[in-house]
Amino acid sequence: MANLKEVRIRITSVNSTMQITSAMKMVSAAKLRKAQDAVTQMRPYALKLQEILSGLSTGLDTSENEYGRDGEVKNVLVVAISSNRGLCGAFNSQVIKRVKSMIKDSKKDQNLTVLTFGKKAEEAFKGTEHFIKGTLLPRQTNEIFDDLNFENASVAAAKIMHAFREKQFDQVVLVYNSFKNAATQVIMEERFLPIVPATNDEGESLDTDYIFEPEKGELVNDIIPKSLKTQFYKALLDSFASEHGARMTAMHKATDNASDMLNDLKLTYNKARQAAITTEILEIVGGAEALNA
Repeated sequence: MANLKEVRIRITSVNSTMQITSAMKMVSAAKLRKAQDAVTQMRPYALKLQEILSGLSTGLDTSENEYGRDGEVKNVLVVAISSNRGLCGAFNSQVIKRVKSMIKDSKKDQNLTVLTFGKKAEEAFKGTEHFIKGTLLPRQTNEIFDDLNFENASVAAAKIMHAFREKQFDQVVLVYNSFKNAATQVIMEERFLPIVPATNDEGESLDTDYIFEPEKGELVNDIIPKSLKTQFYKALLDSFASEHGARMTAMHKATDNASDMLNDLKLTYNKARQAAITTEILEIVGGAEALNA
């Protein structure tokens, strides 16, 4: 009977866990729809702006474009975008692994600094020498996912862009999960700054000739910062949608596993219960025969 009690307790525990994972799956599915719609609508606009930005930078020299820079890359800022919460499979771990791989593969004379968006990435790099501290870069970055919108993303992007203009960094790279579908997230390592000129299939710079209306300097000063902020916001949206997709998939698998485990435990319980009943019947029959003897 002790075994029966243990199995009953375990059945209750697994059943409670299954209810929690099922509820989390439904919550993530509801949030995913909204996040997926946002990134799907945003992506074509952001990609077109990025294409225009690359073409525009081809015809500008460094004096006209403060976000373009040539020369040796020594100080690199890696912006690692993760989530504030776990229980989403390999979503956070693959961002952390990619950043660690970048640190490992960096040149000896390069200095890699990590700026995190999301508590999970912050926890992974906070105790390391690469974690950002004492700069003009944004603070309390984890709160951005509490109210993710273009205005909040623009403030963070503007500070990163300012640090680049002040030559605190020679290159800025975004590492995040790009949303493909609910079950698939693609890890991205995307250069944010400096702006890379457009090239053809052979790697040669494209000579793009634009007619500027209004004046060239005014237009460049307006479109380049806006394009960069849009690119950064798209990365955050991609990561946000990927998080909910990954969590929904992970909770779906956890619910299925809990269901299978529950079926096995019920089968074990029924077998143990049947064995206990059979034993009791044998004992009663044996006692009756002893009395009749």
